[in-house]
Amino acid sequence: MSSTHTAKQHPHLTPLTLWIMTIATGLVVANIYYNQPLLADMANTFGVSDKKAQQISLFTQIGYATGLLFIVPLADMLKRKRLILIDFVLMIISLIACAMAPSVTILMIAGFLVGVSSIIPQLLIPMAAHLAKPHERGKKIGFVMSGLLIGILLSRTLSGFIGEHFGWRSMFYIAAGLMLLIWIMIFLFLPEIEPDYKGNYGKLMKSLIHLVKTQPKLRLAAFRGALCFAGFSAFWTTLVFLLKQPQFNEGSAAAGMFGLVGAFGAVAVGFMGRLSDKMDAYKLSIYTLSLILISFIVFYFSSHSIIGLIIGVILLDMGVQATHISNQSIIFALIPEARNRINTVYMVSYFIGGALGTFFASLVWKNYEWNGVCAIGAVLSVIVIAVHLLYYRKSSGNAPDVR
Repeated sequence: MSSTHTAKQHPHLTPLTLWIMTIATGLVVANIYYNQPLLADMANTFGVSDKKAQQISLFTQIGYATGLLFIVPLADMLKRKRLILIDFVLMIISLIACAMAPSVTILMIAGFLVGVSSIIPQLLIPMAAHLAKPHERGKKIGFVMSGLLIGILLSRTLSGFIGEHFGWRSMFYIAAGLMLLIWIMIFLFLPEIEPDYKGNYGKLMKSLIHLVKTQPKLRLAAFRGALCFAGFSAFWTTLVFLLKQPQFNEGSAAAGMFGLVGAFGAVAVGFMGRLSDKMDAYKLSIYTLSLILISFIVFYFSSHSIIGLIIGVILLDMGVQATHISNQSIIFALIPEARNRINTVYMVSYFIGGALGTFFASLVWKNYEWNGVCAIGAVLSVIVIAVHLLYYRKSSGNAPDVR
């Protein structure tokens, strides 16, 4: 391989590039979560039940998993920057469709398309891992992931405020405008990366199955991520309904404010990224998974306590996001030329878990309300800790070439 080709494959990860990746990651991922504090307002607009409104969030997450599966692998095959810019066009159209939706069915379809097109963070995070020096990979991933965490959490704060004062439709118009600004930033400043994969799309997709079969570390990380995010999603999609109950009597703005509390976890993400460069990621995961279990125990005893909910949110977000960083540090070290496909396997599992968490929380809420949601989170946490400890010594082995 020539030095010229190598330079094209590995542009320098400058501070400007890293900041653009981080800002874009935070603002794009927010699109998936804007609807969560607004679900009750959407239910009122269309005259549907809370359970029906929760399907809007469910469809958005399913759309995200779909985009992860069918679009993200293309980044190993096509030019990364070009793929990102095209995807932004679909995203902007989908957000405008959400804002203009005349029925809950159209809103679900538009939400699905928002999810499909909001996969850009999952192109940028492997890109950061690709450009970073090996001894700084965890630190750089952690920096970009801090943007993702802030985007996830503050999206709820922003949408709750906008929904309360300007109506839920305004949030999607604002989001479309933000995406246009990010498109311009990406077009002007993001470096291009030439793909390594030389096969066709069919072979590219088949290689995903091969990765699952041959990479025990990837399977374990995907399982951990899926169950953690299932509990995370179960909490956030039902919090607004708890806060509307008589003991709190709050609205979407209050649900959104909890995002500010959770942003505390962004501090932990940067720290965990640096720590994962120095500490065994599997041992680190034992502690981060324990935080998630403790958070749901706190939630169980906090159905009438704002302070208790705040403490639980801090623990939950720190645990989930730190586990996510640990997982990514492990999987991105496996096969450099297949990082996008590896990330696809991991993130599809992750958001299928989130969609299932949302689905089961909506079912449990109808009969058991908050106690049922806490039970889901606690049971999932116990299962993932048990599996992690059981397979701790077995998740090893070198990765074969899958090109």
